Amino acid sequence: MHDHLDDDLRFAHVLADSADAVNMDRFKGLDLAVRARPDMAAVTDAENAVEKLVRGQLRRSRPRDAVLGAGDGLEGGGPRCWVVDAITGLENYVRGVPLWATQISLLEVSAGGYRPIVGVVSAPALARRWWAAKDHGAFTGRSLTSASRLRVSSVSNLTDASFAYSTVTAWDGDGRLNSFLALSRDVWRTRAYGEFWSYMMLAEGAIDICADPRLSPGDMAANAVIVTEAGGTFTDFDGTPSPLSGGAGASNGLLHNELLEYVRRRD
Repeated sequence: MHDHLDDDLRFAHVLADSADAVNMDRFKGLDLAVRARPDMAAVTDAENAVEKLVRGQLRRSRPRDAVLGAGDGLEGGGPRCWVVDAITGLENYVRGVPLWATQISLLEVSAGGYRPIVGVVSAPALARRWWAAKDHGAFTGRSLTSASRLRVSSVSNLTDASFAYSTVTAWDGDGRLNSFLALSRDVWRTRAYGEFWSYMMLAEGAIDICADPRLSPGDMAANAVIVTEAGGTFTDFDGTPSPLSGGAGASNGLLHNELLEYVRRRD
């Protein structure tokens, strides 16, 4: 691996370690006696605390790089930008469901815009972590030195495919509910695993296609580099390989054109 990518990937793991410590401390301390729709203030406080912590570490160690996060937006400029999603799966976090993660990625300017070159997705409540660096593969494991390489599936028929997504309401709100239902009928199996979990299982080869019409850059950038480095394809609904376009379609590559035929339709 190029020295600078190796350093950046190692640093992304350090950032994820810091985020995990704060998130798990808050996660275990939340009052989970649920009587109604949960108050999101507690989880928002945790999210903001993690983002501020990571931003502080980046200012000290990568002062020339820009940082983009949900809390304080874009800070800085230049050809490199770190994207921080402190807690993907806020609703799960506040209810005590362990399907949430911190996503940290590094983008650099390339022809046509920014491209992700490093990504780490850490789900400490599941004791799982995934990562990738451009042109050097995608991995999962306990650490950089104790890891298994990821590879997407070889399923080539849509009728044999497992399709994952986040919520039906997002498809309905985006005017694509009929497209979603048509795709769901034509595949073998569908499950709503959630934003990061779907894409990590795609990279592992456990599912074959996933798509979401509404995602933030923090939801997509790390997913994009991990999926592509595992041999898959990650684009927006028009087929453009961009992690900043608001929606994502991902596949094992063999099924991507068919996936796009469904998701680009509007009701």
